[in-house]
Amino acid sequence: MKSEELSFEQAMEQLEKITARLEEGDVPLEEALEEYKRGMELSALCHTKLKKAESDLAKIVTKEGEEPFQLDGEEQ
Repeated sequence: MKSEELSFEQAMEQLEKITARLEEGDVPLEEALEEYKRGMELSALCHTKLKKAESDLAKIVTKEGEEPFQLDGEEQ
């Protein structure tokens, strides 16, 4: 399955498995590099999905329509 087709939860699950495997330290170097590369791709995918969710949630509905939501002191 391509990274783009994964849900956030699926990507996180794969990333956790990769992390656990690499932390064990019993992975040959070449395989560890491939796992690390895949982990970085999954991390980027998760980050992108979280930023989109944050953007979607940052809008609140008011009587006048949608208005961007901002935390105090935060610039858009």
